[in-house]
Amino acid sequence: QVQLVESGGGLVQAGASLTLSCAASGGTGSLGAMGWFRQVPEKEREFVAACSASGRSTYYGDSAKGRFTISRDNAKSTMTLEIHTLKPDDTAIYYCSARPAVSIAPTQRSWEYDYWGRGTQVTVSS
Repeated sequence: QVQLVESGGGLVQAGASLTLSCAASGGTGSLGAMGWFRQVPEKEREFVAACSASGRSTYYGDSAKGRFTISRDNAKSTMTLEIHTLKPDDTAIYYCSARPAVSIAPTQRSWEYDYWGRGTQVTVSS
């Protein structure tokens, strides 16, 4: 059973940078594209970024373009999300997600991800 565990969240000041990590275990050879989503209370989960199974193709949501960088290391079964120049609007729970191995292309559609982590809280103070 695939498990995804996020880490790296915390309380930071606006303007700072943060790197979130996602560690995959249990059948990671069965993972396809992976992505990051975020959610704030009473709002729908928002697509942040995704990368293909190889990591060579990346895809960003409008709110993430220019300040976020997604990458993955398949040898280590990890994925990271670098966030620069953090804003209070970036405050959310950030979730790691993965598609099955046959689904190698990144997508912004949350329902196409089969595996999810429990999330890591990022709070940005002004």
